[in-house]
This record gives sequence, structure tokens and C-alpha cells, in this order.
Amino acid sequence: MKEKMLNIIWPLGFGIAILLLWQVGFLHMIFGLKPYQLPVPTAIAITLSNNLGKALTDCVVTISGALIGMAFGSLIGFMIAAIATFFPKWGYGGMIVVSAFNAIPLVALSSIMNLWFSTGMSQKIGVVTVVCMAAMSMNAYKGLNSLKPFSVDLMHTVAASEWTIFTKLRLPNCLPNVFTALKINIATAIMAAMISEYFASSTSGLGFAIKDSLRKGEMAMGWSYIVVASLAGVILYGIIILVERNAIKWHASQK
Repeated sequence: MKEKMLNIIWPLGFGIAILLLWQVGFLHMIFGLKPYQLPVPTAIAITLSNNLGKALTDCVVTISGALIGMAFGSLIGFMIAAIATFFPKWGYGGMIVVSAFNAIPLVALSSIMNLWFSTGMSQKIGVVTVVCMAAMSMNAYKGLNSLKPFSVDLMHTVAASEWTIFTKLRLPNCLPNVFTALKINIATAIMAAMISEYFASSTSGLGFAIKDSLRKGEMAMGWSYIVVASLAGVILYGIIILVERNAIKWHASQK
């Protein structure tokens, strides 16, 4: 219990210390920033409380697109990994092609998707889908194929089919890797959704709100949207961790 408390207190204390240094202007002095360039936490909090309704509405727009795109991208990525596992002769080469999507800059991808789709939501979902495929496919492929040799041999001795080996052995072994990919994808999805909103023609979402606030010189407003996006990401990340703890209690990482 003492160790768990320390694991909570130390990060919390560090965060509070950073906020205090930020509030008193220490960060402004170090980086040579003016107060209007980097508003203090109290100014951001006041601005957020005065515009909480709009911030939450824009957050819902961004998070909904991010979650839909992440679901599509993760599903497609897992299917690619499964197909590559069933057909190993060409599967590894296909995984290399999929991993190349990670090298595509989000700015370029968002601009291209903006020309492909007629609505901002479709563009956003498309961008998030593409960027979430690679992490899921690579992690799932590793989990599906990193098996102990004796376990595969044991399944073969009882004349288990490839589908039985997949569902009874490969899939359970893959679950920790799937959750790792989901934890990577949730942060990537929110970031990709906000970047796509930054370049889209839509007038809603956190990305557009940040761009509009910076264009108007309302720095505190822009930072308040960044805070909302960060909190949303932390909450969703925590939800995935809770699901992971209940889904794979048997795994060594949860003990």
C-alpha cells in the first residue's frame, strides 16, 4: 500500500510543482515568454469555466471521430495481422507495407483526405483509421506469432486445426499486445483527429477551436481547449487500462 501511495504522490507532487512554477512566472523567465504567449494556469481555468459548454461540445465532436476512426483502424489492423498469420509466406512482407503508413506525415495525410471526403467528420475518421492500422497490425502480429514452441506442438499432437490453434492459443496470447496497441492508438487517434480538424473546412472540434483561438489571439482560450483534449485522452487511456486489467487478469503484467 505504501508503494502504491508513493507511485501516486510523486507524479502528483511533480505536476503540482510545475503548475506552481508556471503560475508564478518561472517558466516565462526560463523560456523568455510573455504572459500573453503562455497564459498562467488560473487564467486558463477561468477561461475554460466561462466557455465550458462549447469546449465540451467540441470535445465530443473530436472524440467521437477519434474513437470511430480508432475502432476501424484497429479492426483493419488486426485483420491484416490475422491474415498474415494464416498466410505467412507473404504475411511478413505485407506487414512491412502496413508499417510504412507510420512514415506518412499527418499534415500531408490530412490535406489529402480533405480532398477525398466531402465532410470534415469523414476526413477525420479516414485520417485516424490510417494512422491506427500500423500499431495494431504490428503488435497483433507479434502476439499471434510469439508462441512457445511446445504449445504449438501440443496442439498439433491432438490434431487441432489451424482455426482451433488461432482461437484457443494465438488469440489469448495476443490480447496483451492488442491492449498495448489500443493504448498507443488512443493518443494517436486524438492527435490525428485534432490535426485533421485543423486543416478541414468544418467549424467544430477541438482542432478547429484551437486554430480559431490562435488566429484571434485568444491564447488562454486555445490553451483551455488543449487542457480539455489532454483530460479526455487521460480518461480514455484510464478506461482502456481498467478494461485490460479485467480482461487479462491471468497475464503476468497484471499481477
